[in-house]
Amino acid sequence: MAETVTTDILIVGAGPIGLYGAYCAGFRGLGTVLVDALPQCGGQITALYPEKEIRDIAAVPGTRGRDVVTALKDQADAFDPAYLLGRQAVGLAHSPEGRPQVTLSDGVTVDAGAVVLTAGIGTFTPRTLPAGEEFLGRGLTYFVPDPAEHTDRDVLVVGGGDSAVDWALALHPIARSVTLVHRRGTFRAHAASVRELHECGVGIVTNAQVETLTGDDRLRQAHLKVDGETEPRVLKVDAVVAALGFISNLGPLADWGVQLERRTIVVDTRMRTTVERIYAAGDVTAYPGKVRLMSVGFGEVATAVNNAAVALDPALSLFPGHSTESA
Repeated sequence: MAETVTTDILIVGAGPIGLYGAYCAGFRGLGTVLVDALPQCGGQITALYPEKEIRDIAAVPGTRGRDVVTALKDQADAFDPAYLLGRQAVGLAHSPEGRPQVTLSDGVTVDAGAVVLTAGIGTFTPRTLPAGEEFLGRGLTYFVPDPAEHTDRDVLVVGGGDSAVDWALALHPIARSVTLVHRRGTFRAHAASVRELHECGVGIVTNAQVETLTGDDRLRQAHLKVDGETEPRVLKVDAVVAALGFISNLGPLADWGVQLERRTIVVDTRMRTTVERIYAAGDVTAYPGKVRLMSVGFGEVATAVNNAAVALDPALSLFPGHSTESA
C-alpha cells in the first residue's frame, strides 16, 4: 500500500515563502511537511537565478539568491520540518473529519490538518526567442545559473523587465561587454534599476528586436532590427541571454476547487482559499491591492500559518508571540 505521512501543516512549495512558513509553523510547535516538484529548496531563485542579488527583503540591502535560500532553510530547520522534494502535489481529498489529504506524484499521501500553498507562479517555462533557437546551449540561454560563465564575454541581454535589467547589471562588471536590447522604448523594470542601468555603461538598444543569430559551432553574431534603421545592426556576441519572462501553470492545483483569478488563487484577509483548510501565500495569491514582493509574501505566509493554527485548535491565540520572548 502507498505510504501515508501525517502532519499538522503541509506546505506546497519550498521556495522562500514556503521555507519561512515552515519556520512560522515550527515556532508554534506544529509538525510541518514541505513538498516541491523541484529536487531542491529555493523555488525560482535556486532554479533560475541563484547568483542574482536579492534586494527587496527588509534590512537586507543585497544578498545572493543562494545565500537567501540557505539562510531561510537554516531558519526553518531549527524545527525539523520534513522535506518531500522532487515530487508534485497532485490530488486533493478530505477525510470524514475534514482533514486535507494530498496525493503526491509518487503515490505518497500527506494527511494534514491544513495546507498552505506557496507555489509561486507554479511550474514555469521560459518564453522563447523566435530567432536563433538552434543556438540554444551553444550561446543562447534563458537562465544564468552561474554568471562566472560569462566572464570576459560579449553578452547580449534581450528583454525589458526586471530579470533582463538585473542580469545586465550583474554581468556588466565581469563581461567584456554587455548590451541590452528591448523591443520598446520604455522598461518595465524597477525605476531604480533602470536608472542604474543608464548610469553604469551597459549598451542599450531600444525599439529593436533580434532578427537572427548567426555563427558556426558557437554563436558569433546577433542581427538586430532597429526601428528607423534600414539595415540590420550586427553585434559581435558570445552569448545571448533571452530574459523574456515565463509562462506559468498552476498544474494540478487548478483542479483543487479553489477560486482562481488569472492563474492565481483568490484568498481572503486570513489567506484562506475557498476550500476548507486550504490557505495560500506569496505570488500564487490574488486579492485587491496585491503587491508581488518577497517581503509581502513573508507576511502573508505568517498570516496563513497562524490562522491555520487557530483553525486546528481554537483555544490557541492568533498572535504567536515574538521569537525573542522564548529565546
